[in-house]
Amino acid sequence: MPPEQKDGQALSPHTPMMQQYLGLKSQHPDILLFYRMGDFYELFYDDAKKAAALLDISLTKRGQSAGQPIPMAGVPYHSIEGYLARLVQLGESAAICEQIGDPALSKGPVERAVVRIVTPGTVTDEALLNERQDTLVSALYQHKGSYGFAYLDVSSGRFLVNEVSHIDDLLALLQRLNPAEILYAEAQDWPDSIVNRKGVRRRPVWEFELSNAKRLLTQQFGTRDLQSFGVEQAPVALMAAGCLMGYVKDTQRAQLPHIRSIALERNQDCIVLDAATRRNLELTQTLAGQFDHTLAAVLDQCQTAMGSRLLKRWIHAPLRDQALVAARHQAVAELQQHHQSLQPRFKQVGDTERVIARLALRSARPRDFSRLRAALQLLPELAPALSTLQSPLLAQLAAKCQPLPTLCDLLERAIVDSPPMLIRDGGVIAQGYNAELDQWRELATGATDYLERLEQREKERTGIASLKVGFNRVAGYYIETGRSAADQVPADYIRRQTLKNNERFIIPELKEYEDKVLGSQSKALALEKQLYDELFDLTAPYLADLQQLSAALAELDLLTNFAERAEQLNYHQPELTPEPGIEIEAGRHPVVEQVMTEPFIANPLKLSPERRMLMITGPNMGGKSTYMRQNALIVLMAYIGSFVPADKAVLGPVDRIFTRVGASDDLASGRSTFMVEMTETATILHHATAQSLVLMDEIGRGTSTYDGLSLAWACADYLAQQLKAMTLFATHYFELTELASQLKGLANIHLDAVEHDEHIVFMHQVQDGAASKSYGLQVAQLAGVPRVVIQKAKQKLSQLEQQSVISAKAPANKTVEPLQQQLFVEAEPHPILEQLAALDPDQLSARQALDLLYQLKERL
Repeated sequence: MPPEQKDGQALSPHTPMMQQYLGLKSQHPDILLFYRMGDFYELFYDDAKKAAALLDISLTKRGQSAGQPIPMAGVPYHSIEGYLARLVQLGESAAICEQIGDPALSKGPVERAVVRIVTPGTVTDEALLNERQDTLVSALYQHKGSYGFAYLDVSSGRFLVNEVSHIDDLLALLQRLNPAEILYAEAQDWPDSIVNRKGVRRRPVWEFELSNAKRLLTQQFGTRDLQSFGVEQAPVALMAAGCLMGYVKDTQRAQLPHIRSIALERNQDCIVLDAATRRNLELTQTLAGQFDHTLAAVLDQCQTAMGSRLLKRWIHAPLRDQALVAARHQAVAELQQHHQSLQPRFKQVGDTERVIARLALRSARPRDFSRLRAALQLLPELAPALSTLQSPLLAQLAAKCQPLPTLCDLLERAIVDSPPMLIRDGGVIAQGYNAELDQWRELATGATDYLERLEQREKERTGIASLKVGFNRVAGYYIETGRSAADQVPADYIRRQTLKNNERFIIPELKEYEDKVLGSQSKALALEKQLYDELFDLTAPYLADLQQLSAALAELDLLTNFAERAEQLNYHQPELTPEPGIEIEAGRHPVVEQVMTEPFIANPLKLSPERRMLMITGPNMGGKSTYMRQNALIVLMAYIGSFVPADKAVLGPVDRIFTRVGASDDLASGRSTFMVEMTETATILHHATAQSLVLMDEIGRGTSTYDGLSLAWACADYLAQQLKAMTLFATHYFELTELASQLKGLANIHLDAVEHDEHIVFMHQVQDGAASKSYGLQVAQLAGVPRVVIQKAKQKLSQLEQQSVISAKAPANKTVEPLQQQLFVEAEPHPILEQLAALDPDQLSARQALDLLYQLKERL
């Protein structure tokens, strides 16, 4: 900004246009202001410099104002959406300023105003949204030891709040939802992992006041209080919701009739997944940040974008209520008989959820209306097919998919079959919808007959056979003659344009007709825009029914998708039981089996109160981590309502799933790999219960051998005896296998491998008992470690094993001096080296030397 604007001084030294710009910019100091000038949106001063760097556009100058050059950058108005999409992806926001005054009536700069504010979390434009991913705006507030969290999907109207008592639970919520934008009170301290995210905004503390929140929310929902929504027992979450509601109203600059309710998320309704578990199981994003090779990628064959978004929400929030989950399983089982006929129909539904939001915001484009019409036209065809479904859940969803004939008829009459992208140039309202519009259009387009009659009449009157009557946007209507006919041109012809070989004229009659036609075109376009705006009013009463319809269609699409996946990928219906435990027969990893070229080795799992912990040993690359993850994914899939990759699965209640699998340095927080590992372990030990499924992989490897072994031993003992959690505990500490003989409920299993001629073959099969060895040297050899290193390692291993035997045989009352561990032992002589040492090269002929070289090569 210019210095005097920063200092709050008068704007008088600036030109009138720049005064107008700076006045608008002062209302939006923290975001980019796109100022409409003709066919461009321009940015000035610091906004121009920032936009030039972010969008890779040219930074220029526009004269001077207040004696200083004005930095300027701009983008064409017709391509603004692409630039906004790039800004949103970068976490930036923009205010769009348009001309709202009439240039003909303006003495100075045409009146302008900010008509919309585009932010990463509040976008609703189709071009700015990822169609298969939720785009959320959220707000955080902390008060008296509680953390309030509210989030809103403006493109669908879903509005939810949550209140937790620990920062880790809040971080898990953020990791699950991944909001595009986060609001927090400027006077409060938050972890760097929140503050340094893209799209974070500080807001004044007064926006979080409880009274302000209740006022805004009751105004929005048209209620006296919030009792009916069940959210008043979460006051800190309501404070966050109040700030969020005010922010969204400010950015949208429109009524928000599709935001009709607010709901409280209850943590006890869902199986809890902490941030580490979501990351380690790669539910919707791999550790490398990709979507491919995730659980969601395997399960998603939904025909609608809103079905895909619902799938991801279900994956991150598996249900605890076995009755609700069983209802989904029953629905999927029935849909296995119908998915082939139903799935193709859902393709015609489109993304009605987001179309409805744009209708509510009055920002829908012509093709949104035609998409909604296509979905409504499908309902009479879909309803009979749904009416035959028997399961209670499917019957409930089918009841919400009843046709809306009045609305469908309105859209069929009002909108042309293939509307243009924008209403700007007309051609959207169908013929026959409005008699006045049809008259203006007929006048505007009916010129052909008149012009043909005029042309024939003028040919006869002038005798000029080559005379033509035409029209173009530059010259308007004209009568055209060749240069050779100049002496035949009547006196009432008024020259309009001279070309190389022709002359163009106008006559009063044609000029009068031109004014009439061009006026009718502008009147037709103005009336069409008016009728288009009226469509928003005519569809508004149907918004509630349409939201209910879109939610039902999305869930039907997802359940049908589960049925297709079950048949295509050989998944089976799990059985849910109130008895504690997990029993899986021939379980498979849903993602790994899809990327393997050879058949996946299926494995069983059995956990019960009498068999609570399995100590898993076996070689690296033997499949321990895959086996552990696959069982967690099978449980999760079952509790979202999907069938599972197993021949049989009997599952008891599960309240949480924890994974402590792998780790890396968290340099930003100054935490080492071992510190990260111990932090995740501490979270598990503090929160796991007897109904929790816990995956613990290689605890204690980040420190010294004895420290690590001791920690792993103590953690296993605590999980088995104190927490009694259902635990899969993978380790390379073979000493831990002794726990099976000491602790009740703990058993040893292993993934085996076969060694042959110094080579190793991984069997990937789970067997009872502890592994006989870890095969670490064989795996190192597979990795390409030099042979001499492998040989030295084998010698060292033999020495350490001998030392271990000696120590084990020592009398209990006798102190044994530890053997000196030689890191560099003398290698055994190699036969070829001995042969070479015995040779005298001077005694060999050239032929003998060559033969000897071949012999040595063959022996090697």
